[in-house]
Amino acid sequence: MDGVVSLFGALPQPLRDPVALAIPFFLLLLVIESAAARVLERREGLNTDLERPRPGAYRSADARASISMGLVSIGTMAIWKGLALLGYAALFAYVAPWQLSADKWYTWVVAIVGVDVLFYAYHRTAHRVRLIWATHQAHHSSEYFNFSTALRQKWNNSGEILMWLPLPLLGVPPWMVFFAFSLSLVYQFWIHTERIGHLPRPFEFVFNTPSHHRVHHGRDEDYLDKNYGGILIIWDRMFGTFQKELQRPHYGLTKPVDTFNIWRLETREYAAIARDVRQASRWKDKLGFVLGPPGWRPREAAVLTQPPESLSGGLAEAGNGP
Repeated sequence: MDGVVSLFGALPQPLRDPVALAIPFFLLLLVIESAAARVLERREGLNTDLERPRPGAYRSADARASISMGLVSIGTMAIWKGLALLGYAALFAYVAPWQLSADKWYTWVVAIVGVDVLFYAYHRTAHRVRLIWATHQAHHSSEYFNFSTALRQKWNNSGEILMWLPLPLLGVPPWMVFFAFSLSLVYQFWIHTERIGHLPRPFEFVFNTPSHHRVHHGRDEDYLDKNYGGILIIWDRMFGTFQKELQRPHYGLTKPVDTFNIWRLETREYAAIARDVRQASRWKDKLGFVLGPPGWRPREAAVLTQPPESLSGGLAEAGNGP
């Protein structure tokens, strides 16, 4: 472990994020998968830009939007991490009852497992609280499911930053918190594909897999609000949110988004919240529109009108919820 820490410390600062190191591999896999999809489309005489997306299909405009959102997220994530580092360092240095050493194996276990279970908690909350769903819904906005979809990342990481606070309080060095989350992001890239079917049952029982994550991105009724795990799927099995893949999902938000404009994809739900709050006359309704689940409406409105297309991984006005 000492050797690993020393090697990591010898790297230039920009390369210490596993996500930065993995970007060339992300792009290589994306190119291979998209090229294979195009070959199959030509062989079968298909035009996936016009038909319902077939397994593993790519649409150029959709992929460009996803990649662009991912590139912007690299910068926004760096800003959020910079802000968080100040608070984490203060908690680690002055509040934590002890400080765990990065040289010990158990510190890595605490960091990686801790980030994973907190990611589950954050992810589940993001599908059930509309304000947080607004930060996350863009990731679910694509009706395609491929490696480019994995890059369709949010620009507001404030929810995760707050969710990780227990780790520096437990004495985990702040840089290890960020490192462990980056490992989680790297892991979650490969599960965004339809080219991998079911894996051996012991692996599927413990780890998140493409099959499990396809369910999470599905907007079908059986798949809503399921499979929130990052690296491990055991949290979903423990807390009752696991769903086995029964049939190929329909992807995207329950109320499809007809745009590839990345600014609108990232901000549309914030605008919708602002409209609902502005139109609400009572404070409890204003709070409901912000803190209630996506798709929430006052009881009177729910009686007088049909409920909005909801849910996606949260009762979403828009949709579905790495």
